[in-house]
Amino acid sequence: MVPCRGESLPYWRLSSFYLYYYGFLGAMLPFWGLYLRERGFGLTEIGSLMAILMATKVIAPNIWGWIADRTHKRLQVIRYGSVAAVVLFAGIFTEPGFWGVALVMAGFSFFWNAVMPQYEVLTLQHLGPATNQYSRIRVWGSVGFVLAVVGLGWYFEHFSIHWLPYVLILLLGLIAVASFMVSKAEPELESAPGGGGLRVFLKEVTQPQSLLFFTVCFLMQISHGPYYTFFSIFLEDFGYSKTAIGWLWALGVIAEIGIFMIVHQMLSHLSTRFLSVLCLVITAARWWATGAYPDQPAVILIAQLGHAASFGIFHALAIHNVNRFFSPKTAGQGQAFYSAFCFGAGGAAAAYLSGVVVESWGGSMAYFMAASVAVFAAVLSLFLATEVRRSKSAVAAIHPSR
Repeated sequence: MVPCRGESLPYWRLSSFYLYYYGFLGAMLPFWGLYLRERGFGLTEIGSLMAILMATKVIAPNIWGWIADRTHKRLQVIRYGSVAAVVLFAGIFTEPGFWGVALVMAGFSFFWNAVMPQYEVLTLQHLGPATNQYSRIRVWGSVGFVLAVVGLGWYFEHFSIHWLPYVLILLLGLIAVASFMVSKAEPELESAPGGGGLRVFLKEVTQPQSLLFFTVCFLMQISHGPYYTFFSIFLEDFGYSKTAIGWLWALGVIAEIGIFMIVHQMLSHLSTRFLSVLCLVITAARWWATGAYPDQPAVILIAQLGHAASFGIFHALAIHNVNRFFSPKTAGQGQAFYSAFCFGAGGAAAAYLSGVVVESWGGSMAYFMAASVAVFAAVLSLFLATEVRRSKSAVAAIHPSR
């Protein structure tokens, strides 16, 4: 059980949101491209549609992060966004054409992408000074992802993938239900005096180390483009079954789960610079191996274990650092910026560029280019400080007695 302040940490209620949220992601990322191809869309169209899913992260988290910080109604933002995502995704059942699907994906993801950054803030507020225990809650998101990819991989091996939208709307509904089960954090943590200020946020986000780290995060996400957009299609073209594809996705996340159980110790003993370089070097090797030996299941299996570093350690490192780059008054905007710039802008650019590269030069070339991006990001990481320097306000928030 995660350490908590008295009875203030609703561990299982907090964890259930991550379980369903990333369960939805586990159903969407590996199988949505296959579903769209089954509907008759081309590779460039699929890349463009997946880019929309990522592009809404550029705008939505910043808007809702600013609203949450200004109004101190973070939990309401999470709840309204979750319900709106369910309603708007229902439009997919009209079986629209390309532009109709684009509209549905833009509409539901505008709200769906907004809720997680605010939920991250809510979780950290519940944790208080025990922020290094974040991974113990976040691990349930990885569990949800694994259950989704393995279960649906088997299911779609035996039944039509046209059932995917029904699975997705069910998971969106469970996300909405979970948002109404969790309570807000203690009042003094939920509402820092004065609300979030744009001037303070801009000062914090433009610090040299902050800019450098976010750039590295952006490049890390760019390198994941071929994986998140075309990995399932890439493997299917080499003869892998949907069950095997599901298990390969799951293997990466199982490795992620394992690392989440110990990553808090790594964050306590190893520097930002070392961890960043390590993750990016492993990521580059992973993408190179995937592109070079797609017809070798043993190589792909080993490469998937690299997800422990390319996402598991790196994401925990990013959340750890964002919590220190920004003061309590701008915590929501900070998490929103991380989501918007790295997963949003980075993910959208990655999905679109991957579609173009795969269409023009094939899947292997896309992975070789992804490996090159990871190497470049590793070089930039050498200029990171060995530790993150926190402002006095951030230190006071983490250690209230000071």
